[in-house]
Amino acid sequence: MDLRHNEIEGNSEPTQSLGQTSHLALDIGGSLIKVVYFSISRDNCIDREQESSANDTLGFSNGNCKHPILQGRLHFAKFETSKINDCLEFISSKKLHLGGFQHHENPGKNKNFIKATGGGAYKFTELFKENLGIDLDKEDEMDCLVAGANFLLKAVHHEAYTYIDGQKEFVQIDQNDLYPYLLVNIGSGVSMIKVDGDGKFERVSGTNVGGGTFWGLGRLLTKCKSFDELLELSHQGNNRVIDMLVGDIYGGMDYSKIGLLSTTIASSFGKAVSDNKELEDYKPEDVARSLLRMISNNIGQISYLNALRFGLKRIFFGGFFIRGQPYTMDTISVAVHFWSKGEAKAMFLQHEGFLGALGAYVSYAKHSIDDLVCNQSMQLPVSASYTADPNYNPLNGDFNDNESIQCSVYAA
Repeated sequence: MDLRHNEIEGNSEPTQSLGQTSHLALDIGGSLIKVVYFSISRDNCIDREQESSANDTLGFSNGNCKHPILQGRLHFAKFETSKINDCLEFISSKKLHLGGFQHHENPGKNKNFIKATGGGAYKFTELFKENLGIDLDKEDEMDCLVAGANFLLKAVHHEAYTYIDGQKEFVQIDQNDLYPYLLVNIGSGVSMIKVDGDGKFERVSGTNVGGGTFWGLGRLLTKCKSFDELLELSHQGNNRVIDMLVGDIYGGMDYSKIGLLSTTIASSFGKAVSDNKELEDYKPEDVARSLLRMISNNIGQISYLNALRFGLKRIFFGGFFIRGQPYTMDTISVAVHFWSKGEAKAMFLQHEGFLGALGAYVSYAKHSIDDLVCNQSMQLPVSASYTADPNYNPLNGDFNDNESIQCSVYAA
């Protein structure tokens, strides 16, 4: 896959400008279903044997490869797992499942399959077979998370960034100095994976306090009906109404001897112990804010402690819990910076929620990740592209067919 001239466009609609769809992959998690699919541009297939100049234009990685190059776009979409029928309808309406893919390992196997990962790839196997007439060709979840992260960090120049003091700064990734790193994937739960290379990784830790915790507790405490509604509500709140701060204990003073500012949270939800109030006496937005702060802080701290175990300075955070939200990223960044005394940095990914789905997608390829074209001169015009759709706010992280990456892939 060549992303040299990639770009992200808002409100991309493949049925208007693109032709046939080739390859679809799913990551069916406990809370969300992530979808990645490639649509081929009409009349834009280049045969490498006929076009020798294509090597300069598309940046082929292997001059001996005889596969044609397909120009098109990678599209991203997500659905709540509890509303899986919406996902099935989306796939059916766009005919994404009709590509007729052939197994390389077993040519005699049923052509009607799509790559899938996550627990739902097992749980909903029969549902996809009954509704769409396709098999789910299952890929290991951890394999896909790592493959998706490695692919993005190698193939997309402006993929990783830091978020400090409200400023987003993209990070130049040296492919020769990528490993090792810690990948923290925040889904319903949290997995922390030490990545040493392509296909070389170890899940070193995790926590059951993750996105599912935020959503579940938030729904019970605020009556919000969706993750996005809860996240939006948290932005309107003030966690200091509920959280007990160091200053609350020390009469507004810092605890300078051990380096704690008066604004440091001493106990999440701590004021609820002594306020003599009922749940309905607190504003839902304050509860949501405190909950988001508590979980983000916890994840940031545990992540750094695991990075410390292995001497890792680079920590990448992925998963749909983050959603590009400034408050979440700021809290995680501050936690990593505080506990590492500034020696480690939290880094985030543009396509944070689609690591597993992308990993499942690249598993279609005959070649390995090393054969994917990764050119460090690529530019990703984020600001211009995101503003193309006035209804799309990148900080909300809503990728429901609002984002696509222009790219080229080898036809299998």
